[in-house]
Formats: sequence, structure tokens, C-alpha cells
Amino acid sequence: MPLSYPDSPVFYRKLRRTYPLIVRGEGCWLFDSAGRSYLDGCGGAFVATIGHGVGAIGEAMARQAARIAYVSGMMFTHEAAESLAAAMVARAPGDLDHAYFLSSGSEAVEAALKLARQYWVESGRPDKHKVLAFSPSYHGNTLLALSASAREQYRATYRDWLVAVPRVPAPYMYRCECRGHGPPCAACTGDALEAAILREGADSVAAFIAEPIGGSSTGASVPRPAYWRRIREICDRYGVLFVADEILSGAGRTGTWSALEPYQVAPDILVMGKGITGGYAPLSVVLAPRRIVDVLAQGSGALLHAQTYSHHPVTCAAGLATLEWIADHDLIARCAGIAPAFHSALESLRDLPHVGDVRGRGLLAGIEFVEDKESRAPFARSVRFAERFAAAAQDAGLIVWPNSGQADGTNGDLVMLAPPFVITESEIAMMTGRLRTALAATVAALLTPR
Repeated sequence: MPLSYPDSPVFYRKLRRTYPLIVRGEGCWLFDSAGRSYLDGCGGAFVATIGHGVGAIGEAMARQAARIAYVSGMMFTHEAAESLAAAMVARAPGDLDHAYFLSSGSEAVEAALKLARQYWVESGRPDKHKVLAFSPSYHGNTLLALSASAREQYRATYRDWLVAVPRVPAPYMYRCECRGHGPPCAACTGDALEAAILREGADSVAAFIAEPIGGSSTGASVPRPAYWRRIREICDRYGVLFVADEILSGAGRTGTWSALEPYQVAPDILVMGKGITGGYAPLSVVLAPRRIVDVLAQGSGALLHAQTYSHHPVTCAAGLATLEWIADHDLIARCAGIAPAFHSALESLRDLPHVGDVRGRGLLAGIEFVEDKESRAPFARSVRFAERFAAAAQDAGLIVWPNSGQADGTNGDLVMLAPPFVITESEIAMMTGRLRTALAATVAALLTPR
């Protein structure tokens, strides 16, 4: 039966929503207690990479829990962490050869930015304290991660607690100056980052954090092919650490293990989460090179970011089992292989009313909605188009991820799709049909007088 606040003792994430009770998952599908099925078009929250109901992951967790469920990472190591670190490092780009395990993406971003700051302090350059970040962007909800995020609806209540983070225009071609056509603008070339570093003073800038492929804030926006190589060059020139946030886009989601892989670029620090356990346990990781970690080892002797559940044996076992499952079933190649069919199906939606843009890479896509397609003018936030659409999609048996504010910080509506890597072409066709149904229902509701 559906549940809601205040009839349940659960403090729900949305207090004015009724929640179906999910009792089972299999592949790309979720099943509730009333017998309804839902096609999981967004992998929960971009998490369910290998699909629901893979018993092998739970079995690996149970085996680990039966041996040792918890030890403090301050005092011991264990086989699960050692093996998972070796597996993560083997897949990492560049010289990223050490892995620090945490529980959530926000924690990992927090730790990565603290690592960047601590590195400069212990290198004898304490003036390098500023972090630069994109606008729009999102990096998490802990206070430093939220400071780095340009998500006003989350920031407003806590503004007095946040630190100042200078902004760099994101390479968001649907809404940037060049609109993705002709000569690229400053946002799309990387010139905007260089200008921000010079404006702030390179001697004060510790790090630049960015998602290689846009997350929910820019709806899977994909930069021009040369963009990340230029960013790498700029960061090297001015001595700025490049922190790649691949919490959402990494672990195979975009058709390669690292979203940066096609650009032949390696960051100084890489954060991953979500898909590295496929949702079977909360796990994230900060990957860093010895050239950074050595500075701490020879200085204070530790990253100043203690977490009780860091390096947790059972979650590390879940991560290792998931990586093995992905490799054994060649799921990243499968993701890349089915991606053309996925994007071709979504492209067919472009001619529908209010579909302004469709974009993405791999099994990650964004659909941006606008009031006027010619001018790209967004709906007023009061319309809540994205939320209405997501509700209509759920009524049609499809789960999508809504987002708002990307057009100007307040207005703008999009939904994101990130299905499990096991999705089939028939399920993609079903997804497209349900997207059409949801859009028709949303538009009809807007035209119906209240």
C-alpha cells in the first residue's frame, strides 16, 4: 500500500508525497506491493548500473559480514579494501594510484577538496585556498560540497554557512553564447576558466572541480571534444589541481570506465560513487596520485577527514563484487554498444511540444523542456514542469529524474535518464513510448483550467 507522512514513522525525503512500497527489483524493473511495475529509467539516482536483483552482490556482502563486518580504518586494513583499491587503481586514468573509501558522493567531494587544500598547506603554499567550480553545477549536500554547487534551491537556506566559491560558466552548449554552433565561446573553449584563475589570482587558487559530462544541473551536457585537454593545460600552467567529479558519470555510465577517457585526460584527483556498487551498498572513493599523497605522508601523516565508516569491509566487498560482475558480463561494452539505439530513440522526441534539447553520452541522457522552442525560453518555475512530468511518467510506469533551475539559477526544467546497463532495445522502445505518454499528460494538465 502507498505510504506517506505523517502516517509512517519514516522521515521521508519529500513530506507531501505518497510513496509506493517497493517489494522487489529485477533487471530494469521495480515492483510495488500493489502489483504495479515501473521501468527504472534513471537507475534510482543514477546508481543501478548492473540492474536490480543481482544476488551475487548480496552474497559477497554476506560472506564478508560473516568474517568481519567492521573494523576502524584508523587501526586496521582488510582484504576487501586492499582488493578493491587495487581494482579501482587498475581502472583509473593517469597516475591515480591510491584509493580512499567513503560512503557517499558528498563525502567524497568534501574529502577531495580538503585533500587539495591540505596538499597546498603541507607543500608550503597556504595561500592557495580557493576552489573554482562551474555554474550550473552540483557536487553534493554537505557544506563544502554544497558551497561548490551552483544549486540555489539547496543553497538559499544555508547561505550563511557556506564558503565563497568563484564561478566559471559551464560548457553548456544549449544555453551558452555560441549555442554549440560556429566558433566556440569562452565557456566552451576553457577561456572562462583561465579568466577566472587570473581574476582570482593563481597563487590563491587550490583546485577546480567539475563533472566531465554534465550531471543533473546541466542535463548530461557534453562539452566539445577539445575542451578537457584545454582545461588540463590551464590547470597545469597555473598550478591548480583538477578535481574530476565522476560520482554520477563514472563507473561506465558514459560508455567508458572514466568519463574523461575519450579525451585522454587525467585529473589530479578523481571522485566516484553511485555506480561502483550498483546501489547494493553506499560507497564512494577518492582516487589520488602518490605525488599528492606523499606530501601528506611526509608531513602531517594523514588526510584530515576522519569518517567512522570509511574503508568499511562490507561496502568494499560490495564494490569489489560489482566491479567483478561488470567485468565478467562485459557491461561497459554493453553500455557503449546499446547507447546508439538509446540516443536514437530519444532523438525521436525532439519534434514534440516543449522538447528543447536531447543530449548525452552512453546510457546517460537529458531532455530539456522549454516554453518556447525558438527562443529557448524556459517555463516559469511556478509551473513546476519537470516535477509534473516526472509524476506523469511514474503514473505511466516509468521513473525519471527531474531537475530545475539550470536556465538561470531559478527557472529551467529537464529530466534525466540513466537506465541500468542491462536495458534491452525493446525496453528502450517502451521507455520512449512512456515518455511520450507522460509529455502528453503534462501538457494537457497545463492546458486544463484549474
